[in-house]
Amino acid sequence: MPSISLRIDLEADGRIGPGKVELLEQIAAFGSISAAARQMGMSYKRAWLLVEEMNRLFRKPVVDTKKGGERGGGAVLTPVGLAIVARYRAVERAAAAAAAPHIDALRREIEAS
Repeated sequence: MPSISLRIDLEADGRIGPGKVELLEQIAAFGSISAAARQMGMSYKRAWLLVEEMNRLFRKPVVDTKKGGERGGGAVLTPVGLAIVARYRAVERAAAAAAAPHIDALRREIEAS
């Protein structure tokens, strides 16, 4: 089934796409960068680098972390992080709705082949 995947270029070296948004959603769900990384089959180091990249890109923290201690650390999305997820998903829904007739036409072409 044809589908679209959306990447938003924000700056010359900055972009946000399905992987980063999913990482943010997993951090929100699990309260942990390491748990989010495990859920996605990603190394902690890779997840941490992506979080750092987003924090630099948006100039305000996207994820707020607490260092480990007796009960361990944690991570939460900041208001900026929550807004990024909400806005990306809204753009994704709008793009999917606009593309739906064309995606259906492609699907029919594939099925007719």
